[in-house]
This record gives sequence, structure tokens and C-alpha cells, in this order.
Amino acid sequence: MKTSDFDYYLPEELIAQKPAVPRDSSRLLVIDRARESFDHRSFREIIEYLNPGDTLVMNDSRVIPARLIGRKDTGASAEAVLIEKIDRGLWKAIVRPGNKVKKGSRLIFGSLDCEVVEHCDDSSRLLDFKGARDDEIKLVGRLAIPPYIHTYPEDPESYQTVYSKREGSIASPTAGLHFTPELLEIISEKGVGIEYVTLHVGIGTFRPVKSERIEEHQMHEEYYTLSSETVECVNRTRERSGRVVAVGTTTVRTLESVVSRYGRLVEDSGSTDIFIYPPYRFGVIDSLITNFHLPKSTLLMLVSAFAGRELIMEAYREAVEKRYRFFSFGDACLIL
Repeated sequence: MKTSDFDYYLPEELIAQKPAVPRDSSRLLVIDRARESFDHRSFREIIEYLNPGDTLVMNDSRVIPARLIGRKDTGASAEAVLIEKIDRGLWKAIVRPGNKVKKGSRLIFGSLDCEVVEHCDDSSRLLDFKGARDDEIKLVGRLAIPPYIHTYPEDPESYQTVYSKREGSIASPTAGLHFTPELLEIISEKGVGIEYVTLHVGIGTFRPVKSERIEEHQMHEEYYTLSSETVECVNRTRERSGRVVAVGTTTVRTLESVVSRYGRLVEDSGSTDIFIYPPYRFGVIDSLITNFHLPKSTLLMLVSAFAGRELIMEAYREAVEKRYRFFSFGDACLIL
């Protein structure tokens, strides 16, 4: 398939700049795959589509303040987005302006400075913060908000899910931003299980597919953890004919990575570069909660693999017509 097959028209004013307040007041487009129909609801009404015996699986990764803004020792401005910790004080990073930051350059970020010690094959840089602790780096960093959001959020916690726990993501697993503690309690009281995986969202979430044929695109690796408790709950749900409802594409990628590797769900951790696009046979999930994704993105390709490209593109046209809010701080879809 071609990357252009996953393009669509989006007016710029529909790109959400601020989160919904409260979180669960965002809109919900319900996409029924069997009926090929749409329903327009509020996110808090998602409870009506969940049944006792179902299980929600959510990504509990927490976003780190990965963006550092500062200057070179020459006085010129510079910034870095930390993408992978190699060792204490040693990080891989995307540095801007990349073509002017040479090996041996010294970068200064507030009270910290570092040296560019290596150029990596993927155009990133290896930065040596001279043994600085993670908490010292966090003090001078800020969240790497996506470039289509033009104003840094007044409350940075609005870019974290309410259940985020394990630090390591560069970007938020945004499908979970719609849940409030109160809504999660109502869902639990209905008899719906709630389980967690961890997948730390990497720099690939910001990178477009540049190849003409989608099969030629190479995903960046991301670290994941799948616990024995989640495995047992998901397997038990399926045995009892309940539905496994994935919250977000990162959750899908975690579960499907393990199934594709072992043929079944098992406790596991490691790195994945799984790229899901049509056609794909899903091995675990029955329903998916997700946001609206960028044109030509790997995330749009994943949801198209789950619901069918034609139905998803029709749903996106419907969402544009109905003035839904798109991307990280935008509205949500429930794909049944």
C-alpha cells in the first residue's frame, strides 16, 4: 500500500490546542465495524459500551521532561530532546540545529552542561552530562509537547494520564488522557477489569512516514513490559468470552508484539519495532480506544488495519464534518 492511501484533509483549526476540562467531557466517535456505522457521544458515556467481564488494558508509562532548551558554548541557541538513556548522565538525543552541533560541542542547559561525544547512525547525538542524575536533568527539562500544539500547557499534568506511573516516554499515550479517577472507578464498579502494560513512547511518534510504500518504513524500537498479572487477566477474559479493550495504539503494539513473538501472551519485556498496517491479523484485542491520528502516520495505519482503511477514512471525514478535535489533546474514538 502507498503512504498516500492514508492521507486526509484536516482544517488546521480542528487541531486541539488545549485539553478538555474535565478530561472525560471530550467527544467520542463510536465506530462499529460490524455495522459500519457511527455514533456520536461524550467520552464519559463510554461506560455504556463496556460490559461486565470485559477488560481495559492501559499503558501506564509516564512522560519525562525530555526537552532541554539552552545554548552552545558559542552563545548560539540550541535544544535537545532526550530519546534514550544509555548510562548515568549519558543520553541519546535529537539535537537542533543538528547540522551545526558537531562532535565535541558543549551545550549548556540551565545549571547543566554536556558534551556531544558521538554522532549516531540515526542522526541522533550522544550527550555526556558528566554523571548527572536523572532528577538533575529533569529540573532543567520540560515536556516535549508535539509541534502542532503551539502553546505549552498551563498544567503539564494535563499531558499525563491520571494513572501514569513508570517514567520513560517522550510523548504521552494520549488515548488515556480522557479518563478521570471517577470514571475509572465507575468502570471498575461495573465489573470491568483494568490492567496495565508499559510501553515508553519514543521519538518515532514524531516522525512521519517518508517512504512511498509503507512496507519500506522502519519503526524505531520502544521498550515495553508485560506483567504476569496482566497476562493472566487478559487470558481469563478471553476464556470467559469477555472483550479485551485496548486503550491506545501503544497498548496494542505491546500486546501484539508479544503474541507475534511467542504465539501467545506471556510475561515479557524488551524492545519492539512492530509496524502494524493493513492487512494484519490481530491476536489479542477486540476493541480499541484511540485518538484521531495525523495523516500518513503509522498510528493511522494501525487503526486502519484494525477497522479497515475505507471505514476509518470515512470515519475521519465524518469527524471533520462534525468538527471533532484532533490529535493529542483532541477527542477520542471507540472502535467496536
